[in-house]
Amino acid sequence: MASTPAPRRRPTIRDVAAAAGVSRGTVSRVINGGHWVSPEALAAVEEAIRSTGYTTNQHARSLVTGRSNSVAFLLTEPQHLLFEDPNFSILLRGAAQELAARGMPLLLMVAGTPAEQTQMLDYVGAGHVDGVLLISSHAGSPVLRSLVEQQIPTIACGIPLGFEQQVGYVAADDLGGARRMTRHLMDRGRERIAMITGPMDTPGGRLRLEGYRRELGDRFDETLVVHGDYTRASGTVAMTELLARRPDLDAVFAANDLMAAGAMVVLADAGRTVPDDVAVGGFDDAGVAVTVNPHLTTMRQPFERISAEMVRLLLEVVEGREPAAVTLPASLVERAST
Repeated sequence: MASTPAPRRRPTIRDVAAAAGVSRGTVSRVINGGHWVSPEALAAVEEAIRSTGYTTNQHARSLVTGRSNSVAFLLTEPQHLLFEDPNFSILLRGAAQELAARGMPLLLMVAGTPAEQTQMLDYVGAGHVDGVLLISSHAGSPVLRSLVEQQIPTIACGIPLGFEQQVGYVAADDLGGARRMTRHLMDRGRERIAMITGPMDTPGGRLRLEGYRRELGDRFDETLVVHGDYTRASGTVAMTELLARRPDLDAVFAANDLMAAGAMVVLADAGRTVPDDVAVGGFDDAGVAVTVNPHLTTMRQPFERISAEMVRLLLEVVEGREPAAVTLPASLVERAST
């Protein structure tokens, strides 16, 4: 009987040091961030790591550093929204790519119910992740309060209402973007511009409404505002209410593209053509913007950059730096709906 070959031995730091011609201490410093290592030694160690096939023993490293070397992507919404709202998947992909480039895994956590949130907080509080990318936050959220109280490094997507001085964040310019869309509709000659808002306990819901209100100034009319919840279904309900309340409206600004798409279905069913009878604008530049007919004019959020900045800021907080905030511009994308 032929003998079974012995399994290949896993390369060690000693093997890397021998291949690079440096000490094991130098290899260890490279693996842990490259501090106090000359450029020549750094290059030699990196080449030796590639040639030997060395990989870090993450469990052993965690025991030494006290870190898990992983990050949580936390969505505090019902699970179905992870698949229905396209923005979440774009942010998830971007964050995963940024962390993969740093050799760190991303843990997806969806905690929409109180029970799920309790389990998630127990898990995160036990040190299983180094920090949290909080993708959806609501005013008065017990999740955000608990993360702050447990001193868990956290960066929010959007302004963390009530915790702006304690939690870092990356946000699109919701207020400025809403003003830009409202001005665009006004420049098109529209006089009775309605708005379908997002939830009022979210930063986007509040700030996009405020931008719309400020740009209209004295022309603001409360009867032209209906609240939605960022779902397509809420867009249809809101548009139905607006047409019943103000059949003379000639434009609608929806606080996201999904609600705009729902509104366009109602307008078509009511015999209102877009944009001739009613101009429609959205916010996000999600994929749905180019699947509706006519294609949707909208404000583009730079989601790839938002996720990259969130990862950068979170890792800075994990390293002990103070939380920071970044606000990125939203840009107008003109299409046929206005």
